[in-house]
Amino acid sequence: MPFAHDMLCSLATMIDLINTSPSVNGEEGLGDLRALGEFVERQQVSNVGRLRATDLTEVRALRESFHRVIVAPDRATVIIRLNTLLGGTRITPTLAEHDGHPLHIHYFAPGASLAERLSADLGVALAHLLVEDEWERLRSCSAPDCDHFFLDESRNRSRVYCDSRTCGNRMHVAAYRARRRA
Repeated sequence: MPFAHDMLCSLATMIDLINTSPSVNGEEGLGDLRALGEFVERQQVSNVGRLRATDLTEVRALRESFHRVIVAPDRATVIIRLNTLLGGTRITPTLAEHDGHPLHIHYFAPGASLAERLSADLGVALAHLLVEDEWERLRSCSAPDCDHFFLDESRNRSRVYCDSRTCGNRMHVAAYRARRRA
């Protein structure tokens, strides 16, 4: 995939954020400030500072906005929804080098809240995915009991499960057992 490290990190962060939604996961993955803090740490969102209840509320709302973008029924609706999301975001591109990561671009404005930071960086990464005509790499898991989303980074765009160790393995074992019974 022709994407830079920062874009892949932003897309992975967006997918992880969406997968915390009760509409995807069946339960609230961001149940409290501790869970939000774990998300921020897991995704290595730097220089966040102390999290507040408003951060949790705003990030949950942003998560649902991203979810509405990626489940849009067609490209035109994706563009409208993503433009709406980006239109409400203060964007100030800045070159950054920190935490051992190579030079990359942050898109959030100085003093931005956590939700504004995520909206800017993740929204721009999602826009690049669309512009680069790589939208089909953003998928939902093919396992019948899993609704998680993932980014297919395979060269031939053939990945169908969110995780080959769990969903993929489970489906392969089920297919093997079905063939053995037949």
